[in-house]
Amino acid sequence: MKYYLHIILFTSLFACSKQDSDIAKVKLTELSGESIDLTQYEGKVVFINFWATWCGPCIQEMPTIASVQEKFNHKEVVFLLASNEEPAQIETFSNKRSYKFHYVHLDNMEALNIQALPTTFIYNSEGKLKFSETGFRMWDEQKNIDLITKIMNDHEK
Repeated sequence: MKYYLHIILFTSLFACSKQDSDIAKVKLTELSGESIDLTQYEGKVVFINFWATWCGPCIQEMPTIASVQEKFNHKEVVFLLASNEEPAQIETFSNKRSYKFHYVHLDNMEALNIQALPTTFIYNSEGKLKFSETGFRMWDEQKNIDLITKIMNDHEK
């Protein structure tokens, strides 16, 4: 029985990673309603943090994301904070905070198989998913800065 559970777990993990592996599967819009073509970021690492205004761990994580965003300010990394809440709700939240985030609306959370928040996807410069994690993370810790740097230096062979 234990063997079968491992196969089921492996199969579901593999299916999730294959489903999310291409940045083109992420459907985002600006808060104004304009569709975002993620191919505009070709050649750059894309860090997408999926969050919500009601999510305590998401809000707790934001200062660490802001710190890392500032650190990579002149590098080839794009930071997007995506929520599937109403754009007006996201905008109200952003107006009450001093973060310089690019807040966007997520149109297809279910299709990306996001089960909980916060969740972070990091795509390499070729648009391939290289990191996916659900849960709070201290993004400004050195090991996480090193992770982003490694993805920046990762090129598909």
